[in-house]
Amino acid sequence: MSQNFDTVRGVPPGVLLIRSIRGKDWRFSTYRYVVLFVTFVAYTCYHASRKPSSIVKSVLYPEPTNKDNGLRLPWLGQVFIKKEYGGNESHRLRDKGWAPFNGKDGTSKLGEIDVAFLACYSLGMYVAGHLGDTLDLRLFLTCGMIGSGVFVALFGMGYFWNIHVFGFYLGMQMFAGLFQATGWPSVVAVIGNWFGKGKRGLIMGIWNAHTSVGNISGSLLAAGVLDYGWGWCFIVPGAFIALGGVLVFLFLPAYPEDIGFSSPHESASSLDAVPNDEEANMGKGIGVESETNIPRAGSVSRTGVGLLQACTIPGVIPFALCLFFAKLVAYTFLYWLPFYLSQTEIGGEYVSVKSAGNLSTLFDVGGIVGGILAGYISDKLNARATTAACFMYAAIPAMLLYRRYGSISHNINIVLMMVAGLFINGPYALITTAVSADLGTHSSLRGDSRALATVTAIIDGTGSVGAAFGPLLTGFLSTKGWDTVFVMLMVCALIAGLLLSRLVISEISEKTCKPPVSSGRQSSGAPASHPLLSDQR
Repeated sequence: MSQNFDTVRGVPPGVLLIRSIRGKDWRFSTYRYVVLFVTFVAYTCYHASRKPSSIVKSVLYPEPTNKDNGLRLPWLGQVFIKKEYGGNESHRLRDKGWAPFNGKDGTSKLGEIDVAFLACYSLGMYVAGHLGDTLDLRLFLTCGMIGSGVFVALFGMGYFWNIHVFGFYLGMQMFAGLFQATGWPSVVAVIGNWFGKGKRGLIMGIWNAHTSVGNISGSLLAAGVLDYGWGWCFIVPGAFIALGGVLVFLFLPAYPEDIGFSSPHESASSLDAVPNDEEANMGKGIGVESETNIPRAGSVSRTGVGLLQACTIPGVIPFALCLFFAKLVAYTFLYWLPFYLSQTEIGGEYVSVKSAGNLSTLFDVGGIVGGILAGYISDKLNARATTAACFMYAAIPAMLLYRRYGSISHNINIVLMMVAGLFINGPYALITTAVSADLGTHSSLRGDSRALATVTAIIDGTGSVGAAFGPLLTGFLSTKGWDTVFVMLMVCALIAGLLLSRLVISEISEKTCKPPVSSGRQSSGAPASHPLLSDQR
């Protein structure tokens, strides 16, 4: 009986309510759609809550030389048309900036709060990954989202409380970073628990659009309430992620075993199964206790693996180091692109702060396409490392073209921005999703998918260290000119591609040499399937 109690303990309240209303359970495929939707919304909320700081940079530290003519693009509608601001005190204060960010060291201070957030985020990621493999993922994710919402909103309250102490904003960003670290290991672990390796690259490429959708929605939310005071740019996204935490608590089953299904990693025949045959016994209610043939290792009975053990999984370290530089590039655009757009003359004029925030969302539109394309190509070629490396190399000329020709006109800027977003976010999305899930269910773990959150934390945590350095370096290098910033980004993209060279050679060798019978096993394209890495098992 205690085993049965442990089994049903992880069932979300919303799922129990739906079961009682319907009188029967959903099929496995239906639960998959629910998991995809809830985790998509969850991480959309995470990224939406990170975007406001990039939108308000030009408000906290205004550049008086900007003409602020606005950007008019009829084919994009009213989104990019600047509104005229009134002359009330809040707007005048906003035009002068906000102490302590409006001094000569304003850009440096803005870079410091970015690195404070990302440093705590990256350090917290390693701890969060292990906790995610030990605790109930649903409750862990819920607490992380609500905590993130609280501290994001508190940062914005500094506007209403008229706080001008740098330490306050630094502290809020640090606490927000710690809570934000709960997100990525948890959602990738949940997706990895529910999906096998068949078309994981494409599925997770599409699912990973939440990153760009979150950036876009966060930009639009923040820009939409900017006229009422920059504090609202943080309060609204903070409330958004807190509500997302409630959704996760109510409807997210972390493990198939928690609601009576066997894991797809253990039994392929379970994909269309219905626990307890509820379809045949719909009038009898939901009875998990009667099922005895499905092995379970749900959220309360699994044991996690340590960080050192996870690091020994073949491919983890190379991809983690690659993501260090790839995420440095991606997050520099995430945090500084709106500021860059507002400070750069495009087509002979400067765009407003609000227009720059809206315009920057098109970088993430390109990122959505890049994530899907990278996942699809890596599935078709069965080569994750080769795909990621090629995208990183292609990002170098894309960034060069954007810097060199993006100022010619608005339309050229938009096209080149989307192309850059495609190649920059493509490998970032691939490594943090499909690659992490592949390595987290590596054969050396003997089916213990409890390494999913830990492996994801190692890879993305290392990447987040790079993400912390990128905005910080940009804060200092931008004072020497934006050409210096772009050179730094192109060098980092080159290093990211080179770090995967060994895995790329292994993938090419595997395809050209055509190894014997062992290649008949269906591979996910993860480096674990390479002959070079197989020798290390």
